[in-house]
Amino acid sequence: MKYAILSDIHANLEALTVVLGKCKEEGVEQYICLGDLVGYNANPSECLDLIRSLDLVACVKGNHDEYASSDDEEMVGFNPHAKEAVLWTKAHLSEEQRNWLASLPMKKTVKGSNITIVHATLDSPDAWGYIFDIHHATDNFSYQFTQLCFCGHSHVPIAFSKKPLTMGGENPVQEIADWRTPQGAPEDLPDHMDITLERGWKYLINIGSVGQARNRDPVASFAIYDTETRVVRRYRMPYDIPASQAKIVASGLPERLALRLERGN
Repeated sequence: MKYAILSDIHANLEALTVVLGKCKEEGVEQYICLGDLVGYNANPSECLDLIRSLDLVACVKGNHDEYASSDDEEMVGFNPHAKEAVLWTKAHLSEEQRNWLASLPMKKTVKGSNITIVHATLDSPDAWGYIFDIHHATDNFSYQFTQLCFCGHSHVPIAFSKKPLTMGGENPVQEIADWRTPQGAPEDLPDHMDITLERGWKYLINIGSVGQARNRDPVASFAIYDTETRVVRRYRMPYDIPASQAKIVASGLPERLALRLERGN
């Protein structure tokens, strides 16, 4: 089975279209979404409908999905641009679409698989915390009962492994350094990164963002998990950033949301 793992699409139709084209090319059979389908970009309805048209076996709710589908207009903790984008998004979704977003769970174990998914963290998914380091990963592993957990929210690809046994005080949790995007000129960067799963180990993997990169690598990031080869592969996919930017500006959304796409932050 080949699962595509998508996260933080954020209403970016140009990025999502490129990613789904790659999924078809790679023979993806089923799709998993880690939340934040909407927010920031200018095609929330189109992206939502496109995701729902797939063989979607699991989807969880992100914080932007939560606010776009609720009556909460305070949005404590959101910066003004994010808040403005959520209010704009609410006005551009149908009641049925908002109800579907509202119905999504906060975390989910994918039936018949070794996969748990969450947008933020397993310990308190509705607190919208971030996983950036070994300390946060260790806390998350305490609540992880499957071999794999995929998460999103930070828009920064990062991955951790947990060994089943350790020797002499060694920390069983380690970052998988090769998962991060290496430094260098964009044309010299690899188009994918792999993790081969070891039996008995656990893995916590943030796959990055389809629609709004924040690791200074302005491409769409997503992953494919092949259960036969036991490989999780993260792809870096260039897309038409100027087209996404033009839509943001034309829609009246904050210009900063357009500018950050080209910087990847």
